[in-house]
Amino acid sequence: MKKSVRLSNAVHLIALIALNPFANLSSQRLAQSINTNPSFIRQIMSQLRKAGLLTSTKGHAEPKLTKPVAQISLYDIYQAVDNTKLLNIDTQIDPACGPGRNIQLSLATYYDQIQEKVEQQMQKITLADVLAQYQARLAAHPEFKRYDN
Repeated sequence: MKKSVRLSNAVHLIALIALNPFANLSSQRLAQSINTNPSFIRQIMSQLRKAGLLTSTKGHAEPKLTKPVAQISLYDIYQAVDNTKLLNIDTQIDPACGPGRNIQLSLATYYDQIQEKVEQQMQKITLADVLAQYQARLAAHPEFKRYDN
């Protein structure tokens, strides 16, 4: 099963916009930083715009955040771009297998509880928190501060 990295990529993208380390914030340049393709970046940016977290003008490489970084939570970004359950039961089990069916349904209850706790924690973590940790890492490792314009 492939892991979703949409949230991580969206946080990376929105952090680059907040920090604005490049003269050119085109989808091509942002895609280069995330090591993906520009169409994926445009898709993520579209979702962030629809969620009210980002503004941009077609043809201009100047996207902007609509709120201060302290007012954007990981949950806001997650809701915008991923919003999938973190844990999922197996729906392909043999329906005639009593233990299999009931174990999956039992797990669903716990998975829902875990999802709720994760979402509550994500609401507490802001983009400002992520950027503060980023700055602390740069201070500890100045050799990592590299932007290839």
